[in-house]
Formats: sequence, C-alpha cells, structure tokens
Amino acid sequence: MRFARPARRTTALAPLVLLVSFAAVACSDDIGEVVSTADTTPVLATDAPAGSGATDDTSTESGTDETDATASDDTESTDTESTDTESTDTGGSDTEATDGSDSTADTLAPNPDKPTVSLPDELPTELVITDLTVGTGHVAAEGDTVVVNYVGVRSEDGEEFDNSYDRGAPFSVTLGAGEVIDGWDQGLVGIQAGGMRQLDIPADLAYGDSGAGDVIQPGDAISFVVEAVAVLPLTDPADKPAITIEGGDNVDELVIDDLVDGEGATLEDGQTAVLHLIAYRADTGEELASSWESGELQPVQFVEGGSIEGLIAGLEGMKVGGRRQLTIPFLQVFGPDGDAEFGLPAETDMILVIDLITSY
Repeated sequence: MRFARPARRTTALAPLVLLVSFAAVACSDDIGEVVSTADTTPVLATDAPAGSGATDDTSTESGTDETDATASDDTESTDTESTDTESTDTGGSDTEATDGSDSTADTLAPNPDKPTVSLPDELPTELVITDLTVGTGHVAAEGDTVVVNYVGVRSEDGEEFDNSYDRGAPFSVTLGAGEVIDGWDQGLVGIQAGGMRQLDIPADLAYGDSGAGDVIQPGDAISFVVEAVAVLPLTDPADKPAITIEGGDNVDELVIDDLVDGEGATLEDGQTAVLHLIAYRADTGEELASSWESGELQPVQFVEGGSIEGLIAGLEGMKVGGRRQLTIPFLQVFGPDGDAEFGLPAETDMILVIDLITSY
C-alpha cells in the first residue's frame, strides 16, 4: 500500500540540486527525471488537517496544503527523555503483529531487520510514545529533519499497511512542516539517531473519520515502530562560514584544504553524507550557489558516481563536523563545456566549501 507525499521544495536550491545530482543526469536531457531514493519512499502523508475527513491517496507535484491541526497537549510519553509528561517503562509487549496483504510485501522479499509492532493493550485515545531504544546525538526538535525506517499497522488487529524496511529505503520528514500526519509530527520530537520508538496514534492524529487506502478504516487508530537513521538539525543561515575566494588559475588536480577538523565519525564508503555546500567560480571567486540560506541540507551518496567526481573524491577521509575547501578541476565538475544553468563557464574550475553535518 502506498501513500502520497508532498513534493520536495527544490526551487530555491535548483543550482545545488543540479550539482549534487549531476552524475545521475549525465545521460539525461531532463533534470526533472532524477528523483532521489528518499523522495520516492511512500509514507503516511496528509494534505489536510487530521480528522478533517479529507485525504489524498494520489501523487502530487505541487507540494502540500498547509495543515491547521495543532499539537495536542495531552500527549502521553513512555520512557522518553524529551518530555515532562508522565511516563512508564513498558519495554513493549510480546504480542506479535499479523501482517496484512501489503502490495509491497507481495513483490519484495521481507527484510529480516524489520521490527515487530506490539499491539497496545487498549486502543489509544491520545498519542502514546514508547522508547524501545534510546539513541545518541542531537535531539530532534521542530524544524529538524529526521531520516527514519518504519513499520505501520492497525492498532486493533496488527494488519500492516506500510513499511520502509522491505523497500530498503528510509524516509525523511521535516518535523512540524505538515508533511506527515500529526502523530508523526508530534511523536518524533525528541528522538535521536539510532533510537527506536513505538507510536500508538489515535484516529484524530492520523486519518480521522476518513481512513486511508484499503487497510486503514474510518476512525482507526494506527501504530508504528519508527527507527531514526539520522537526525539532521535545522541550521541557521547566520552560521554560514565567511569565506573569501581569491580568483586564480585552473589546477591540474583536486586540491583539498581542511578548514575545520571534524571530531565525529569518519565517512564510510556507501554512506550518505549530509552536507552544507557553497560553490564558487575558481577564476573570479564569485559565489554560484549555497545551501545555507535555505537551511536545506544536501544528501550525497558517498559512492562512485554519487555526485560530481571532484566532490566524491574530496569527501574521502572526512569526519563529521569537518569543513573542507575543494578546488576541483573542470574535468571533475561538469567537463570542458561547463554548465550555463549553474553559472560555470567552459573550462573553468570550481571551488566547493563543504561542511559534513552528519552521515548515515
């Protein structure tokens, strides 16, 4: 079963989207054909206030309508460090969920790492948060982006309606942005990377009297186990580094200058590097694009072909928290012709200043 989700906001970052995805579109005439793995992952999304009776199970290209739903003050939390409400340590029950007839499960082999959702003893009338595993690092707050894997079932009988594990593709959501149901927007606040929690969500924080798809009926409570792969903090444009680039001649090979030594984990092959980037013309020092103004972090797959050659090579050995300046020969950027849309002329090198915010 697949649910619609809002289109990603990329207009303001079009040059950087072009940059980080260039390798994937080298043989394509249409940048719009390139969609990241995370952007194709189905999830319980909503284009209307929870409980309003209006849901949309079709894809959208124009984004999502704003929701009017407000956060509930009656949220019950179980063993969580992020709330002052009453909590109890349940540790989950041993009740095994019954899988439904999810179309995804019919076509993809089950993932042995997929957790089981324990059914609540009583159907929830308010949001119940149970921390199964406490993570580490930055504590997710409104405005942060959380990258998660999840399993979702009906709270009444455990029938599964969706999961990301069998697809092998985690999903990212910006908390408080109205991209998903209110039970997620509220229930993922306070989670940390590596943490796993169960969310038992009443109908008024899910799909209300409308239901969704073939499994979720009107008035249904739903339950999830959600695992945080990464928590990406909201960044302040004022934190953009003040870098002055003096124009210069082209270089024959990639030049790497460490401006700040990272103290976190070293980026490993196959991981996703989450970056802030500033791009400059190397000959004039003119800034071409930056992710700092919007605060939208740029995910790059640290694999051969994951982005432009010079960026992938320049990430080698970098640690989380580090900042690097890369002077990249034009042959390792867009090739000898440059790219007019990006603002880089033919046979012109590029300088990138990259901050490795996190990796997963």
